[in-house]
Amino acid sequence: MSQPPTLTPETLHETLFTVEATPFKFGPGAADDAGWEAARLGMRRAFVVLDPALAHSGAVERVLESLRGAGVEVVLYTDVRVEPDLPSLERAGAAAREAGADGFVGLGGGSTLDTAKVANLLATHGGAVMDWVNAPVGGGRTVPGPLRPLLAIPTTAGSGSEATTVAILDLPELGIKSGISHRYLRPAQALVDPELTRTAPAGVIASAGLDVVCHAAESLLSRPYTSRPRPESPAARPPYQGSNPVADVWSAQALRLGGEYLRRAVADPDDLEARGFMMLSATMAGVGFGSAGVHLPHACAYPIAGLRHTYRAAGYPQDHAFVPHGYSVIVTAPAAFRFTFAADPEKHVRAASLLTGREYTPDDEDALPNALWDLMRDVGAPTTLTELGYGEADLPALVEGALKQQRLLAVAPRTPSAADLEAILRASL
Repeated sequence: MSQPPTLTPETLHETLFTVEATPFKFGPGAADDAGWEAARLGMRRAFVVLDPALAHSGAVERVLESLRGAGVEVVLYTDVRVEPDLPSLERAGAAAREAGADGFVGLGGGSTLDTAKVANLLATHGGAVMDWVNAPVGGGRTVPGPLRPLLAIPTTAGSGSEATTVAILDLPELGIKSGISHRYLRPAQALVDPELTRTAPAGVIASAGLDVVCHAAESLLSRPYTSRPRPESPAARPPYQGSNPVADVWSAQALRLGGEYLRRAVADPDDLEARGFMMLSATMAGVGFGSAGVHLPHACAYPIAGLRHTYRAAGYPQDHAFVPHGYSVIVTAPAAFRFTFAADPEKHVRAASLLTGREYTPDDEDALPNALWDLMRDVGAPTTLTELGYGEADLPALVEGALKQQRLLAVAPRTPSAADLEAILRASL
């Protein structure tokens, strides 16, 4: 028997990467295939998690008729919070268990799709939500096996949740947001239909689209997968593995589409070409960051969204105050990417060129920050933490919350200290 190879410094680092993607159909009318796809996935009784704002829209009726027409019994659930929190997810899980469904359908924005993922998890494997939330915030329990099939039908152009393994929740009592992440949370099929975005307000499209741009930029600029330590076993390999040649292709194209179409998508709800390409870019970015990961802007975003609930965003329900996810992410991105520039100047400049279509000098550390600020202003998004209700006195709590997001910070191209995070946040005030 041959001897095992001698370990060298090179072999102590990761040597492979994983790319997984949700099968998806894209184009006007894709949602009409809901019944056929649900039946193909073996659903006979579907727990349909629906954004309540869409409950009486014609688009939703099309989907429900398609399901019923294929012989799929529908159990409708509309108790969805715009920013899912612990109580709302526990309620969804309890309702899903009681429904006894053999499949799930998520129809709405990222919050709706994330609620469907968690309801599916709780109905399939039990436990409480916090058992599954990423450590150190939650128990970090590993999902032991596959979930029931989930058909994801997004109605906004942003989160990419239809293509990812992640579900995010708000934990205001802890002053942060966190999430559950495991490959078994990935939807079995997605239907990406631009016609479903017609009713989405401009503010929702702006926030969601800026989330797309950040997903794409962060994953493109994440640390190379070969720079991580080799895991002890395949089971220990994290979902977010760092940039790689395949994820880079998806992320780069999503970044280009975001720069080209987001302004138009915000300006005109009937511009289905622009809103369609933003939906496609969201899904593509989801595939990219589902492999490579997101890092500093998202790590900062979770305490920004979770610590203070005073901001009321145009286009969103006004019954409770919150910072929409896309705004919480993008507001620190310019400062974050200025911090990471030294790790790979060429790639940062490339990201700026993809976003704007312009050429920059290789040493232009302001290219990407300025491109992002221009986009934020053009779509009417807040550009500072001050606009979201934060001041200098909040910096220690924001830094503490960001430091808890170790699964994200692990793929940053530069590992930040607490002082670095404070400087990023201070520059974003």
